[in-house]
Amino acid sequence: MNRYVISFSKQGYSIFTSHLDMLRLFKRAFRRAGIPLSYSQGFNPHPKMSFAQPLSLGYSAKAELLEFETDAPCTKDQIISSLTNNLAEGVQAVGFGLPPEGKKSLAALVDSGTYTISFPEPYYGEDYPALAEDYLAQDKILALKKSKKSKTPVQTDIRGKIRSLEVFPDERDMLAVRLAADQGSQSNLSPELVISTFSDFCGLDDMRWKVDVCREKLGFPVDIAIEWL
Repeated sequence: MNRYVISFSKQGYSIFTSHLDMLRLFKRAFRRAGIPLSYSQGFNPHPKMSFAQPLSLGYSAKAELLEFETDAPCTKDQIISSLTNNLAEGVQAVGFGLPPEGKKSLAALVDSGTYTISFPEPYYGEDYPALAEDYLAQDKILALKKSKKSKTPVQTDIRGKIRSLEVFPDERDMLAVRLAADQGSQSNLSPELVISTFSDFCGLDDMRWKVDVCREKLGFPVDIAIEWL
């Protein structure tokens, strides 16, 4: 068994490719690149590959993680060049490495995510650093979140899942927010809840489709790391 990890970016129109379609895209890319994926056993075998964390539709990304197994050893050059040439426009393999030792998947190990949220608001129009500080200083940040069982919106406190939040001007001097939040199977915070509560707190009324979100990276506990080659 040969276990590997690739990091890949997702930009342009590819951000509208769903999670399941991304799995199909990579499955075809591996096949066209001649990379022999390992398959599960049973009546419905499927390739042994999985994303560390699903990416919401419409989000771009700089370093998503895909874990996979192959029947034969692979090299970094083989993966980066051959695989990228067979991926859709806007999707590019940018890194290759070995997953942390042990039987746990990356999906079970991920515990955080870092995002850049870009608003169509002039950064210097308000004192956003002070507003961000006051936003985080709240004892509770209540957001409406759909219940998994009833699917009805319920109020939930998201403050404890926000690890850090800072504002800065982007290259156009517009408002950008860098958010680090819980991510993974143990605790997970959708950036959508931060967007809505931060917008309400700051008095922003931008249409949601005008706000861009990019996942910069996924994080792991301090004693767990991918060995990049």
